[in-house]
Amino acid sequence: MASMEGLIGLMNRIQRACTALGDHGGGGEGANLPTLWESLPTIAVVGGQSSGKSSVLESIVGRDFLPRGSGIVTRRPLVLQLHQIDKGAHDYAEFLHLPKTRFSDFALVRQEIADETDRVTGKTKQISPVPIHLSIYSPNVVNLTLIDLPGLTKVAVEGQPESVVHDIENMVRSYVEKPNCIILAISPANQDIATSDAIKLSKEVDPSGERTFGVLTKLDLMDKGTNALDVLEGRAYRLQYPWVGIVNRSQADINRKVDMIVAREKEREYFENSPDYAHLASKMGSVYLAKLLSQHLEAVIKARIPSITSLINKTIDELESELDTIGKEVAADPGAQLYTILELCRAFDRVFKEHLDGGRSGGDKIYGVFDHKLPAAFRKLPFDRYLSVQNVKKVVSEADGYQPHLIAPEQGYRRLVEAGLAYFKGPAEATVDAVHVVLRDLVRKSIGETEPLRRFPTLQAAIATAANEALERFREDGRSTALRLVDMEAYLTVEFFRKLPQDPDSGSKVGNNTNESNGSGSGSVTVDRYGDGHYRNIASNVSQYIKMVGDQLLHKIPKAVVHCQVREAKRSLLNHFYVHIGKKEASQFGHLLDEDPAMLERRQQCWKRLELYKSARDEIDSVAWTR
Repeated sequence: MASMEGLIGLMNRIQRACTALGDHGGGGEGANLPTLWESLPTIAVVGGQSSGKSSVLESIVGRDFLPRGSGIVTRRPLVLQLHQIDKGAHDYAEFLHLPKTRFSDFALVRQEIADETDRVTGKTKQISPVPIHLSIYSPNVVNLTLIDLPGLTKVAVEGQPESVVHDIENMVRSYVEKPNCIILAISPANQDIATSDAIKLSKEVDPSGERTFGVLTKLDLMDKGTNALDVLEGRAYRLQYPWVGIVNRSQADINRKVDMIVAREKEREYFENSPDYAHLASKMGSVYLAKLLSQHLEAVIKARIPSITSLINKTIDELESELDTIGKEVAADPGAQLYTILELCRAFDRVFKEHLDGGRSGGDKIYGVFDHKLPAAFRKLPFDRYLSVQNVKKVVSEADGYQPHLIAPEQGYRRLVEAGLAYFKGPAEATVDAVHVVLRDLVRKSIGETEPLRRFPTLQAAIATAANEALERFREDGRSTALRLVDMEAYLTVEFFRKLPQDPDSGSKVGNNTNESNGSGSGSVTVDRYGDGHYRNIASNVSQYIKMVGDQLLHKIPKAVVHCQVREAKRSLLNHFYVHIGKKEASQFGHLLDEDPAMLERRQQCWKRLELYKSARDEIDSVAWTR
């Protein structure tokens, strides 16, 4: 089995790597990335202000090293990593943010904690979730890692927003609610345990008490004649682990700078000589607490190593997959940049064609234009009104001019047909425009769905502009072709007039009879050649022709649109763009490959997090241990 030093040291190294690479489980940089920090077993020290939390930590370390003062002193989490070294060696401390500086004067350690807090939070007494990492090496400590969290408070001090009370609770809660967090709940013995901030919070996040160690401080400050046995023996509030009592240095001892090792001895004597606590003396005090926590942390780490390893391997695969999607950094060589641009254009073109050919959704909307919108538009054309007897008579009369037609009104027919067919031009143009809109939308969708292209907004815009310019050219070609199809049908051949049915209302001769010419009042009756029946026949003949042409156009217009717009979009959407790219200076390629700043940041974050997970995997692999 690996030594306690090996397992706890392993967690220490991984925690330091987490902080160095932006993973501290408290939001901020990389908050939307997978976090390794939250899967690591930790011991969080929780307590209200004036609960003796700082004194407990200093008793465990055996050194004065924490800032003191009124109000909220701890404003950033302090990851305290203790390393036991050989007896006789001198104590020293190191900060992660000052890797080449070794502190042997612990008054300077206290000052650096305060200064480093202000560097992140400013002197406004704000709080921050970014931890400070402090490693202390001493022969008087056990191998142990603790996280000192800001003290829970009920009132904001001067210079702090009212929200700081909730901000601190939320920060503390974000640590202790994690299932891998061991809670060291500090409560003063001279207050009712039911009002303890630490116990109240731990009860919320760990109702079974399986992750909570209770620590009772200030036993020596209780009213004379009272004791804390109900708590220490688990009757007042039971936890799965026994309570540990602590007697810290008094304020007078702190002011006299009583040595911490001497204070430990006085604490041991207090419990051994106390009539109330002598029977518990072997399981009381800061030295026992440190050993208890160290052993428990080592056991938890050993139990969690397999699941941590599994999480690391899974996350490495996910990060590598995301980095593959994001893509590598752009090459500096112009030739490589041109190759990248052309490859991205081809990738976009493939996605666009898949939309048209049915591999992706959207192309079916073009068929909807042909099958529904165009026929519906034709049905709404006002031919009934246009071919009314009144309008037909008007058009034919205007076409005849001063010489009325004798048999079939040829010019009248031609004008009626030409003007009637003009109604088809609106739906024809609308069909061209509707398909154009669909194609533009497919260009937009295809750009968004081309994964490798997402990181290059400048190239996206260039491709969109080039594609839409090409679609405009295709639309003009489609419009002119569709309108030409309509115009061609306005030409009436001789065959049209040959097939006209005989006018049933023309049984009598047209014009004056013999009697009329003789001036006599007798003779045959003249029938009006230009009655309503005659014009209804003309309207019927024109209507039949227009209907025939309309039926043909329902097939021809879609063919023209597909030929001029859809087929050309598939064949040559980016041809002009390729020509334009070929004329660019090599130095301009890089501009097209300017990346989205958010994508650049995401790639950097993923690389840093991947580096963290691989480092953690290597660290775990380097620790040889058996079950």
